[in-house]
Amino acid sequence: MRLRLPLFAKILAWLFLNLAVLGLVFFAVFQFQLPLGLDSLLAGRAGERLRAASEVIVAELKTRPIEEWTDALKHHERAYNVQLFLFRNDGVQAAGEPVDMPKEVAEKVAERRAGDGLGRGPPPGRGMRRALELAVTAPQPAFVLRAGDPRRYWVGVRLPLTIESQARPCPILLLVASPSLRAGGLFFDVTPWVAAAFGAMLFSVLFWIPLVRGVTRSVSQMTRATELIAEGRFETRVDEARGDELGRLGSAVNRMAARLSGFVAGQKRFLGDTAHELCSPIARMQVALGILEARADESQKARVADVQEELEHIAGLVNDLLAFSRAGLQPKEVKRVPVNLASLARRAIEREGPEDGRVLCRIDENLTAMAEPELLSRALANLVRNALRYAGHAGPVTLSAEAGEGRVTIAVADQGPGAPEAMLQQIFDPFFRGDPSRSRETGGVGLGLAIVKTCVEACQGSVSARNRQPSGLVVEIVLPAAPAGR
Repeated sequence: MRLRLPLFAKILAWLFLNLAVLGLVFFAVFQFQLPLGLDSLLAGRAGERLRAASEVIVAELKTRPIEEWTDALKHHERAYNVQLFLFRNDGVQAAGEPVDMPKEVAEKVAERRAGDGLGRGPPPGRGMRRALELAVTAPQPAFVLRAGDPRRYWVGVRLPLTIESQARPCPILLLVASPSLRAGGLFFDVTPWVAAAFGAMLFSVLFWIPLVRGVTRSVSQMTRATELIAEGRFETRVDEARGDELGRLGSAVNRMAARLSGFVAGQKRFLGDTAHELCSPIARMQVALGILEARADESQKARVADVQEELEHIAGLVNDLLAFSRAGLQPKEVKRVPVNLASLARRAIEREGPEDGRVLCRIDENLTAMAEPELLSRALANLVRNALRYAGHAGPVTLSAEAGEGRVTIAVADQGPGAPEAMLQQIFDPFFRGDPSRSRETGGVGLGLAIVKTCVEACQGSVSARNRQPSGLVVEIVLPAAPAGR
């Protein structure tokens, strides 16, 4: 089943996809450039953070003997969530957990030693393991690289300390190792980037929402309007104040609704006028046939009866056409009043139903709805007649009603064969017949349910049909509930 998403959701999804693609491109470029210039991190805020952290470490190391430097480093490891090692300039580890310096790191230390003259210090004194301060006043980050197995990021920081060995004073290098470039924010602080990305995304969403909501609101309004027009409510109009293509589309929808209203009204008026004009000659023909039947002999009465049957059928068709046209030409504002559904249903049953119990009424005596009594009575009578005609042999026809959420639903259910699912939306169309070959003995001309729909919509209600299980058809009329106390 294909997923159906509203236009608003699709546009927003496209926006977020666009932002995601931009984010991936930025990440790819960032990942590509980092190996080419990791040392550039030391010139920014990362270098400042490293210097600040190193100054704290140096301040503590100065107050402790060399033998306690490893414990001091562990304390700072927990604080910064990294690994810390102290190495002499000759590559010998001075403090920290034992670790093998990666080859790349050792080469970088050698390059720095040769380039800046590290290792040349004052003559050795008598103490064999004594920490001395260099002339350097602050720690200096020296390099950043990724090396080792497993791969880790290594940052070298020159400290303003030396350790006096047997040969000469050796400057101290602090190595900071972390499996990620973020290193708890010490190397690379992702927070400003996340905040900037979130801000850009929020700004983009807020910037797009007015446009998206304007477009989707217009599309939704026109979609709803065309659905109502398709149901025959040609008075529906949409806002055409927009100056773009959607405004032109709204104007076209309004013109289409106006023309369809004129066409349909003209068609119904023509049907009504034609049916009305046919009533007089049919009545005269019926009178003439009555006189002819009285004067005919026994051999001719059978033929006269056949002609009378055909004329009764024509008269019924004309009456249906009159009822359909009158129902469709009701004034726009039908006067609706609270209607007692139980009494109205009983009158419809008495008018159309036999007295053999084939139609049952199960409606609460106190249930009321807002409707025009004559139109609703005609609709219920047509539904009862239709159910008896097509499913009266299969079991009783039931009229029921229930109220809820400010509306009342009236159901007319039978136990017949039902209707094909594909035809459930068409059975309310004028002159629609599910079986084109159906004779007049088994069905009418297809106006009964069309009259029901027209009458119900004139009462500002809706009508629909569905199949029952295991068999049968249910036609439901939904009307506004009457206000309490009326």
